[in-house]
Amino acid sequence: MPHPPLESSDLSRGTVLYRLSLFVLFVFIFLVGVKLFGSAISLAGGDFAKSLVEGFQNPFAGLAIGIMATAIMQSSSATTSLVVTMVGAGTLPLGNAIPIIMGANVGTTITCTMVAMTHLGDRKTFARVLGCTNVHDIFNILTVAILFPMEMITQRMFGKGVLEQTALALTNFFSGGGSSGVSSALAFNPIDACVSPANDFLIQFFQNLPFFADNWKALPAVIFALFLILFSLVRITANMKILMADKMEDWLNRVLKKHGYVGIVIGALITMLVQSSSITTSLLVPMYAAGMLSAYNAFPLLIGANIGTTITGLLASTVSGSSAGVTIALVHTLFNVGGMLIFYPISGMRKIPIWLSEQLALLILKNRLWAFVFVIGVFFVIPGIGIFLWSEPEPTVPVMDSEASTTEMPEDVSPAATSTPEAAENSPNSP
Repeated sequence: MPHPPLESSDLSRGTVLYRLSLFVLFVFIFLVGVKLFGSAISLAGGDFAKSLVEGFQNPFAGLAIGIMATAIMQSSSATTSLVVTMVGAGTLPLGNAIPIIMGANVGTTITCTMVAMTHLGDRKTFARVLGCTNVHDIFNILTVAILFPMEMITQRMFGKGVLEQTALALTNFFSGGGSSGVSSALAFNPIDACVSPANDFLIQFFQNLPFFADNWKALPAVIFALFLILFSLVRITANMKILMADKMEDWLNRVLKKHGYVGIVIGALITMLVQSSSITTSLLVPMYAAGMLSAYNAFPLLIGANIGTTITGLLASTVSGSSAGVTIALVHTLFNVGGMLIFYPISGMRKIPIWLSEQLALLILKNRLWAFVFVIGVFFVIPGIGIFLWSEPEPTVPVMDSEASTTEMPEDVSPAATSTPEAAENSPNSP
């Protein structure tokens, strides 16, 4: 079948329909990949799940993994989708998954920085571009610097962090209250109903592979699921870029002359359509270079791109089959919305990431080694120090149980009489 022309300005109605059909197909493949990944993780067994959970106990390790995985895959959508699936499958605790989600937000900024490096030959243009592109990096780093400690502190104080608690409350609210409501809602999910037959066929295929021992049959399923996820996200991005890229620059220029909150909405909508915040932010680089767009005017678009990229995790949660998968997807959304609420409504706060970005650009312009110092420091040194310094809290559940037993046991009741709940109830000395 011949490919239609790639220039979006010349796209016919038939070509648009063709591209939209491809979009639907690739979204279906993405959802099949997500569902298969969760099934494959479950197929791996409890020992694998246990070792996986133990590897994510350190929140700084989770933060570093989120950063590096997203930088390698060049897609925060892929990282968050995998995390949503693992949480939904019960192989990754909700609290341990939150730092990975935060790290993915930092890791996705590296794409825009790499695009900016293409202007390295022209010092003035490079300085202007870098001063704008670094805003996305600085904004996400500052958001993590505020919300990550807050989540860890509240998690130690109350057992669950503030983002986790809020996401759980929203999950229960949207499901009509209680986890059973979520399970009931997911049971009648039409998206999951469409995806499940393909997943069942594929998982049955991998279970019947003759060349792998039972303990290893999950491996090819995991690899194939990762391939489907990455392939579909790449194709969704490329397909929607053909439909929209040529029209975006003029549209953005017109929009950004209006109120900034409109820019947030536009940035979110564009990112939802192309399924990549990296595409949205990278499209701005030529506008920075030409002097058509300032860092201040671009800031709302960057915030909107952060919010729009959470749609992929929410979409993945629809096939996770678990309320926990929905909750971690909502944590991602709350994290990015929280960053917006911290830095955008107040004009003074709005200027902080922009000023820091400009100062960093000036440093890099004077000595380009600062670019490597910045990247190595943010992506490796700071998470590494956190991993080294972090100490796990003492287990609280056994202590709480023992305290409860001592406070509830009357003085004149022997331990033997209260060795079981039934014995405690039948004891003549019990109140």
